[in-house]
Amino acid sequence: MNTQSAPSPQFYLTAPAACPYLPNETERKVFTHLVGPRASDMNDLLTQGGFRRSQNIAYRPACEACRACVSVRILAHEFSPARSMRRIQALNSDIVGTETAARPSAEQFALFRAYLDDRHQKGGMSDMSSLDYAVMIEDTHVNTRVIEYRVRTEGSGIGGTRGELVACALTDLMGDGLSMVYSFFNPKLDRRSLGTFMILDHIRRAHTMGLPHVYLGYWVKGSRKMDYKTRFQPQEHLMATGWERYTPERTPPLDT
Repeated sequence: MNTQSAPSPQFYLTAPAACPYLPNETERKVFTHLVGPRASDMNDLLTQGGFRRSQNIAYRPACEACRACVSVRILAHEFSPARSMRRIQALNSDIVGTETAARPSAEQFALFRAYLDDRHQKGGMSDMSSLDYAVMIEDTHVNTRVIEYRVRTEGSGIGGTRGELVACALTDLMGDGLSMVYSFFNPKLDRRSLGTFMILDHIRRAHTMGLPHVYLGYWVKGSRKMDYKTRFQPQEHLMATGWERYTPERTPPLDT
């Protein structure tokens, strides 16, 4: 593959495929390659324009008759957790998140497979191998990190025994925020609500770093598995006229 950066990105359109979120709908995506020394700057610009990153590809929906996919970003500086979120933070007070380089490990992959096998048996990633996982983590030309979440144990730290790995997040560090590219967790620990906990931790990290936003990807109204994203208020949605503050119609369940 040619990894030389071009003066300006070239965009391509995928063929129609079944929509993974809404029944009886098809989807198309517009995409470009994120490579070369300008990849991070381009990733920032495209993410702010509603694109998402997957490996060295930036993409966004380009469906002809549907605009259901809406980009979501949390306003980290204004965020205040609801009572239920504070309970989740307290429940996971024994978990430590450690930022590492974007390198895969066998321990991460085992957790990733357990998550897919429990939550996404029929998803597009269901047959990913350890090599596929390694490519997902390492194939990046932007400022990417893996945040590992482990249960704190006696003796953890330098020279001590590392605690159990219970969750991971693949995260891009951008000029205006953190973009949660992909996250996964131990599906047997439902009581901990680890998906919600990781988002809360990213909001905290963004605020501490002086970054205004946490990008959550797409929200699709009517898709129950995406409803949790609108719990994190205040947030903005990317509309035809730009980013607009969103007012939720109801309080969706904390099922992440």
